[in-house]
Amino acid sequence: MTMAEHDSPSRWRTFLTEAKEDDIVMLLSKQSPPYVEVPFHELQGWDPKFAEDVLEHPRQILDRGTQTLIEICRERGEQIDAVLRVGELPRDSRRSLRDIGTADIERLRSVEAIITKISDLKPRLHMAVFSCEACGNTIEMNQKNERELVEPLRCPPEHSGCGGSRNSKENPTRFNLVVNISRMVNNQWIEIQELPENVPSGAQPTRGSVLVEGDQVNRHLPGERIVANLMPVVRSEVRSRKKTPMFDIIYHLISSEHENTPFNEIKITEEERDEIIEISQREDLMRLMQQSIAPSIFATGVMHYVKRSLALQLFGGVRRVNPDRTRLRGDIHILLMGDPGVAKSQLLDYMSKLSPRGKLASGGGVSGAGLTAAAVRDAFGDGRFALEAGILPLSDRGLAAIDEFDKISDDDRRTMHPAMEQQQIHVAKGGITATLPARCAILAAANPKDGRFSKRGPNQSVMRSYNETGLPPPLASRFDIIWMIRDEIRVEDDERIARHMLKTRTKGVSESKVEESLELNPTEGQKDQIFATGVDDIEHLTLEFLRKFIAYAKRNIHPDLNKDATATLLGYYTDERQKFAHEDSGRQPGDEAEVIPITPRALEALIRLTEAHARMHLREVATADDAEVALAVFRHWREESGIEDESELYSGVSTRVRNANAVVRQLVRDICVERDGKAHLDEIYSRATSTNIPETTVDEVLSRMRMSGELFSPTNDVYSFAR
Repeated sequence: MTMAEHDSPSRWRTFLTEAKEDDIVMLLSKQSPPYVEVPFHELQGWDPKFAEDVLEHPRQILDRGTQTLIEICRERGEQIDAVLRVGELPRDSRRSLRDIGTADIERLRSVEAIITKISDLKPRLHMAVFSCEACGNTIEMNQKNERELVEPLRCPPEHSGCGGSRNSKENPTRFNLVVNISRMVNNQWIEIQELPENVPSGAQPTRGSVLVEGDQVNRHLPGERIVANLMPVVRSEVRSRKKTPMFDIIYHLISSEHENTPFNEIKITEEERDEIIEISQREDLMRLMQQSIAPSIFATGVMHYVKRSLALQLFGGVRRVNPDRTRLRGDIHILLMGDPGVAKSQLLDYMSKLSPRGKLASGGGVSGAGLTAAAVRDAFGDGRFALEAGILPLSDRGLAAIDEFDKISDDDRRTMHPAMEQQQIHVAKGGITATLPARCAILAAANPKDGRFSKRGPNQSVMRSYNETGLPPPLASRFDIIWMIRDEIRVEDDERIARHMLKTRTKGVSESKVEESLELNPTEGQKDQIFATGVDDIEHLTLEFLRKFIAYAKRNIHPDLNKDATATLLGYYTDERQKFAHEDSGRQPGDEAEVIPITPRALEALIRLTEAHARMHLREVATADDAEVALAVFRHWREESGIEDESELYSGVSTRVRNANAVVRQLVRDICVERDGKAHLDEIYSRATSTNIPETTVDEVLSRMRMSGELFSPTNDVYSFAR
């Protein structure tokens, strides 16, 4: 035993009573979980030599620290099974998972990793109590090894035992485990994997099995990025029931820091809460939020409105459950279509970092199983199939950003339909039937198949561009907002964008210097700040504070629409519906009377936008002002999109094309009845011109009818219906 281990109880007692008195008081009041967190820098500031010893001999010293903490609680009249957790380890103890080897065994190390799997919770013997069958004496045995049950060799006579042993001829006995007085601890295995950005090119990511005990179980979820503070230990490999000289490394978790925590785990202090409430009362809050979304991306033209809608998406509407168990979606789905180089991917990357449970995936490298769930053989259990959650379930209560949305295969894209509307994923794979929640907002980006979008005419809707992405029309109706971002040549804007990009580029710090600790990471300097200034001297909220603002709003504010807001939305909805009703009977059949400008699904989108704007301002009641902003955002994207008939979102066929189909078909039918079953092209043209249908449209319709087999042409420019 080293000197540090020998006097560690007295050192722990001094440290805990001096530096951690407040935590102990909270522990005794039973208002906090049964553990005390000790950041390493506090321990180092108090006694640097002792802090180094903790890194070198964590098992013995931390065990004694936990015992000392329990003793302090007992002395103050409470029997609490408390644990001491050391976290926030120094950088020099940070290791890559693939580099941990002999020199790190039984030492305290920290690893950046992603959790890939978690096992079921199981109890494990911590202190086993055995009774001697011959004399009834009880023997306590500490169980350090989780792979092997250590039993007593003999009944100790020095502790009033009979001295018998299992293999003794004179005094044989057996030892039975007394489960009800043995001490057990909750136990769970998690599998971690090194971060994808740290994997050397051409190599597979390294994985490791981590044992989690006590209060740490069920605190981790697959897909989370954590900094795990671990103690690597070795266990002998067993081949054909024999131990070998080779060893497996497994890891005991001491503590962990979450990188992307759910909304309910983000800690917000009283001071921060007051700051959030104060900022929410600013008159220019919407403009401030808009500027805080990806401040490094320069906003011109439609990008201002895109950022405004993204700010509303982060706050989202209110999810509701009805008495008949139907759910109403609260999350806002947005699709960004745009030419290459308009910063779509940058926006998605920023939004996935900003949302506390944000996930980013690229359509080129994601499958249906990667989006929903994959059935894999369970590495921790008995080899049966287990589900591994994909991007959408991992983003539950957060945001899923999917880039290259058009590159997802047709089969895999079908999984998006129920996930976007019902926000549930039904899985039936490998003998498992399960329903996974996917209550996430979806932000998708799509590119055109031909490199750039073709120029849209004045009377053409955004669905023309949407069809150029190759996405199926029914998917368009699942999005609340569809933006078209064009790379247009405008002299004044081009110069401003170029200046902004050059300033942003020169303000950034070399990543290599940051990795080699030659320069300070620029993100570190903003951690405790509320406001920051961009390269254009425009004020915006820092990412950390904005995340806390969103977390506070989503956790505490659940707005309801008041009568004025309801009346505003109702008025807009009914006016739009009635706008295209029959005003005179002189219209042609199949004319604009069949246009449906807005559907109930669009009304739901308006309600969500209204609730999101009220939540942003921390209002429990959504007013007419919130409804007006929602209508402004909605009207703007509709005007930008040129959508007159909402059914175009469902079918991809515009009203004009649909009406032209019906009118031309009827014209050909009428001529055939009059002319012995034959219709000449010239006569079709002349009748179509009188109903304002151009000859090019007539040619398109006739071509489609011939391809479908509805019409045939016995001679040139003569058409007949197929019998």
